[in-house]
Amino acid sequence: MRNDPYVSGGIRLQKVLSQAGIASRRAAEQMIQDGRVAVDGQVVTVLGMRVDPERQAIHVDGERVILDETKHVVLAVNKPVGVVSTMSDPEGRESLTDLIGDYPERLYHVGRLDIDTSGLLLLTNDGELANRLTHPSYEIPKTYVARVHGEVKGGVRRQMLSGLELEDGPIAADAFRVVDTFGDITTVEITVHEGRNRIVRRMMDAVGFPVRELVRTQFGPIHLDHLQPGTTRRVKGNALTALYGAVGL
Repeated sequence: MRNDPYVSGGIRLQKVLSQAGIASRRAAEQMIQDGRVAVDGQVVTVLGMRVDPERQAIHVDGERVILDETKHVVLAVNKPVGVVSTMSDPEGRESLTDLIGDYPERLYHVGRLDIDTSGLLLLTNDGELANRLTHPSYEIPKTYVARVHGEVKGGVRRQMLSGLELEDGPIAADAFRVVDTFGDITTVEITVHEGRNRIVRRMMDAVGFPVRELVRTQFGPIHLDHLQPGTTRRVKGNALTALYGAVGL
């Protein structure tokens, strides 16, 4: 759609922003005049432009405006150990569908966690969002907490951040820190943006600290927080906007 106030059909842009709770109609008009609003990547400065909120992407100050959260379904799931990261399993093992029940929307799982890893998984009905969140070019960070045997000293952190050579190529952590040490068990936090199979376990193996327990605590801007194992929550509001913004939608 052109940046043209006389395009027929659709809803006036300032009305859409007002209905989405971004600002009052008058304040939305000022945002448009100030060049703070874009439609399908094009900055709009003309008042009265009509848009189709069902089909067009609207951004304010670079943040995606989610116009109808009922149509953008994203679920955060705390996957327990032993559950496979698929919607069904031919071997009859517990799957993600068993955790969410008969959800009315068709949902895609965003990436995977291996069967021995617990923590945050995202499910969505938006195929393009799922594709972008897992595509390497968007470099979406994922944070894990791992428990290992022994004391993890400073040299390990340097190795993890400077890079390791694995059988399928080099890899470096985006962030690494020791959380605590209790007896013979050390807890570490690792952030990576690659999604290679069992990547955190293989990295820790490479530095001599095989993982005993692994939990994913964050995927992009979405945190596990206090979500209990085997339960889900709907991602809404600012968190949903941040998730779309992370992949340029």
